[in-house]
Amino acid sequence: MPLVQLVVVLIVVGVLLWLVNRFIPMDGKIKSILNVVVVIAVVLWLLNVFGFLGSLSKIRVGK
Repeated sequence: MPLVQLVVVLIVVGVLLWLVNRFIPMDGKIKSILNVVVVIAVVLWLLNVFGFLGSLSKIRVGK
């Protein structure tokens, strides 16, 4: 994935999260949970893009 595309995706996710936090009325706890979930998802996605999670796909659970 090109670096420019990666930066554009991060900017779009950031702007969407800011818009949701700014304009959608929610309880503060729900906003915090949403922010944490989005940040964790983005970090996992970045680790996958850079190949750090590639070895985890070989781990099998069960038979």
